[in-house]
Formats: sequence, structure tokens, C-alpha cells
Amino acid sequence: MTISALFILDAKGKIIISRDYRGDVRVNCVDRFVQRLIDEEEESNLKPVFEDDGVNYIYVQHNNLYLLAVSRRNTDATVILLYLYTLIKILEEYFHVLEEESIRDNFVITYELLDETMDFGYPQTTQTQLLKQFITTQAHSLTKAQWSLPENLTTKTYWRPPDIKHPKNEVFLDVIEKVNLLVGANGSVLNSEILGQVQVRCLLSGMPELRLGLNDRVQFGGTNRVSTNKAIELEDVKFHQCVSLSRFQSEGTISFVPPDGDFELLSYRLTTNIKPLFWIEAIVDSHAHSRIEYLIKVRSQYKPRSVANNVKIIVPVPADADSPKFRASIGDVSYAPEKNAIVWSIRQFAGAKEYLMRAHFGLPSITTEEEASARPPISVEFEIPYFTVSGIQVRYLKIVEKVLRYTALPWVRYITQNGTYQIRMS
Repeated sequence: MTISALFILDAKGKIIISRDYRGDVRVNCVDRFVQRLIDEEEESNLKPVFEDDGVNYIYVQHNNLYLLAVSRRNTDATVILLYLYTLIKILEEYFHVLEEESIRDNFVITYELLDETMDFGYPQTTQTQLLKQFITTQAHSLTKAQWSLPENLTTKTYWRPPDIKHPKNEVFLDVIEKVNLLVGANGSVLNSEILGQVQVRCLLSGMPELRLGLNDRVQFGGTNRVSTNKAIELEDVKFHQCVSLSRFQSEGTISFVPPDGDFELLSYRLTTNIKPLFWIEAIVDSHAHSRIEYLIKVRSQYKPRSVANNVKIIVPVPADADSPKFRASIGDVSYAPEKNAIVWSIRQFAGAKEYLMRAHFGLPSITTEEEASARPPISVEFEIPYFTVSGIQVRYLKIVEKVLRYTALPWVRYITQNGTYQIRMS
């Protein structure tokens, strides 16, 4: 892939920063982009990739900014989109919040990052930890040190600087799974999937090699292992670049020399029939020009030893509802008029428990049954520690440092959270 030029635009489409890498695209292409953006927005047909007059336009909107890449060549749009999202993460690492003001306050640093992450339209170094070794927010003047390459840039493990030292050697590993679930009004599960990731926080000295072992039920997509009924078949698996893919393909071992600090070791998706963690039954009694009443029953369907924290059940109500009255067997209930919803908050929700909530609203203006029955789905927010829906487990995490020869204990934590978790009301 090659990028001819890259522009950072404000909300009105005016150029804040630009970098021409190949000299084959004129600056007035931005005017065409803004006009196309206006036309497509009016038609509700916005597309992140389009072609106009022989120029490919690929853009990402972030807060009040547009990051626009243009190219004359037939390029891989997905790779350019990945670069733009990576650039957003890099800028956020430097500026904490990426918006128009932060770009205007840091022109020099932004130009330096554009030059270091892209060379003649080809992506180069995009590791923030490596970039911070020779581009710092304090140094605004161009010095020889700024333009010299770090020693480890051309090494096999260029993502990890040499001679790292920590007073206490520790490594923390979080297995985080988000549950996406859609339940129909008749109680059938219409869509269910698990999006998982393994996050690592590495505070180890020297150049350690780590080996991660998962439980035997875990199978990665594309492997030749025979699947069983209880197998956990992970799909769309993405490893961090520190993982030795050759060893993984030959031995099935996840072996890696980790970057220092926080990083995502792997991510995966699991499409399977998930038993809903929270089962909700809603009875709505609507009286036109009078009132509307809700009876919400929620039941946790995970094991009693597990406890969900900060559970929120968000029940949509008509926009003109007033005079709310609530009664719940546990937790706190509040009316959020900005969301047109009831928010039922339960601090801790143990497994195999069932609770009720009743709500009453005045309903002055709804007159038809169709309007009363057009209800958005109920949403649920939660977090369950020490628990994974898929059943994935870490059997071991071995740490080997051949030079310093220290011992370090790994810490493993499991967390299940809600993704898009919705239950339709009849």
C-alpha cells in the first residue's frame, strides 16, 4: 500500500496539518473530499472509502477531526484504515486526548510523528514505546539524537528496548471477554457471540521469554486438531507481533518476548450459543391518555459462587412519560429523562438469584397502540470478575530470563463484561 498524502482536517474540513509523501496529488483534492462528504451526509450514504477523479479517498472521523489519506494508486484500503486508527492511538498516547486543540498545540510533535510513522507513503515504525525513545513532547528542537535510529530498531525484538530494569519483577495477565447478545421478544436468542482479549502488563527486567499455556479445550481456527463437543474454537485470532508464529504453528505454544508495559497479547471471537447470563421478563401495561406500568423480572443464570458487579438494567420508556414511581426488591431505580429510560442499578448480583422491579408513569399524550408498542430493547450492563463465558483458562505462564535469572510470579485475572446485551420487549 502507498499513501500519496495525509491530511488532518477540522470539523469544517479545513486543513490543520498535511504531509505530502509522493507529490502526485494536489492539495485541492481536499475540496473535493469536503464536497463529497456534504453530499453523502445529505443522502445518509457516508462511506469511509471512495474514489473521485482517479484519487482514492480513505478517511476516519475522530472527535472533531478528520484523518484523510489520499492515493493515486490502487491500494489496500483496509491497511490504510488500520494505519489511520494506529496513528490515532499514537497521538492519544502523546496528547492524552486527540482533538483539534491538541493538534494545534503540538504541531512540531505531530509532524515528527507523521514523518517517523510514514516514509514515501509506506508505514514504518508504529510502536509508541519505540517512538517515545527519540520523540518526546518536551523536545521541540531538531537535534541529532532525534533523527538517529534507536539501536534496537533493527534487532529481532525491536519492540522491547534493552537494559530494562524494574525494582520488582511482575507480570499481570487479564482475560477479558465481552458478551454480545440479542434476545427476541419471544425469548429466543437471535444473536450471540463473545469478543475476547488477553491483556498483559509486563514489569520484567532484562529480555525475558514468556510461554503461555491455555487449557486443552481451546482450539484456534485453522489448526488441524480434532474438535470435540466441549472444544472452545476461537475464531479471528490476532496475535501481537511479539508472538513467535513459527513456534505456535509447529508446537502450538504461545511464546513471546513481551514489550515493556501494557499491550494486547491476543484477541479472538467465539460464535456460539450462549446461555443468557441475565434473563429478563418484562410485562408492560399501557393505558392511552392515562398511564403506563412496568413489571421487570431479572434472573441471573450463572453459578451461585459468581457475583456480578455494577449491574445496570436500562428499560426504555416513552419520551413523554412523567410522574415516575418505582419499587424494587433490591438496588436503586432512577428515571433518566435524557435517555428516556429507567435505570435499575444493582451493586452486586449473585448467581442463581431473581429480583423484581415495578415502575409507574403518567402518560399524557400517547393515543395509539402502535405508538405505545414501539419500544426499543432493554439493555444490560455488568461485570463479572473471576469468570469467563467461553471457559478459557490459563494453565501456566512461564517466565525465563537467561541472563538475570530472577523468579517472578505471574498474576492472572478473568473478567466478563457486557458488550451489546439487549432483550426485546413484546
